[in-house]
Amino acid sequence: MVGSRTNPYAQQQESAAPAMTLEQRNAMVEEYLPLVKYVAGRIAGRLPSHVEIDDLINAGVIGLIDAIDKFDATRKIKFKTYAEFRVKGAILDELRALDWVPRSTRQKASRIEKAFTELEQQLGRVASDHEVVEFMGVSFDQYHQMVGEAKGISLISLDEITHEDEADERNLLEFLTDPNYVDPSEVLNLDQVYRIVADSIDDLPEKERLVISLYYYEELTMKEIGGLLEITESRVSQIHTKAILRLRGRLLKSVEL
Repeated sequence: MVGSRTNPYAQQQESAAPAMTLEQRNAMVEEYLPLVKYVAGRIAGRLPSHVEIDDLINAGVIGLIDAIDKFDATRKIKFKTYAEFRVKGAILDELRALDWVPRSTRQKASRIEKAFTELEQQLGRVASDHEVVEFMGVSFDQYHQMVGEAKGISLISLDEITHEDEADERNLLEFLTDPNYVDPSEVLNLDQVYRIVADSIDDLPEKERLVISLYYYEELTMKEIGGLLEITESRVSQIHTKAILRLRGRLLKSVEL
């Protein structure tokens, strides 16, 4: 059995106080700085080498400060969960500002995502690569090339389910945690979303399900997963990308934002 690499902050229960001094806020920033570095490191591992991890950490610190300032202790969510979400969001915002994923790549990812969703609705089961290729009207080479180009999009994971209108990019957890957004009763609650995701993961093809489990639950790297499954790191990345696009499509169908 693969050893679990749990996030050392996953069990923390701390909540930010409604009001705090500058010294208290600085103390919280220092306390959660390792969390920022942890999140930045996980993201950096899936980025091109020209993206500096220090830039991601700096963006993550801004997200942490934002979390400290905006956290509402009356809502049923742990500060650590909220902070990690804000840190990740700030880092992803920085990456979007760098515009490291071209619009054409986003369009290809969206096309694959919609193909998975529409085809699986028709079939009532998971769709094979063969069926997706035929549905999209492309060759296998074109399909694999599109999946390869879309791997950067898979970085914007299930936390980042948004409206298709780019002018209104609000992610799912913000709906549930930020009082400036719509009332949580207008969307599925977080427990329901987790159940949808869990059920969708259970329905993934076996290899996709295994890669998702090893990467997100066991927290292995793509290289480590490749060694374990005796496939290349590039192949692991491709499997991961297809799984994420499949999951995103299902979740978007379940949550009408």
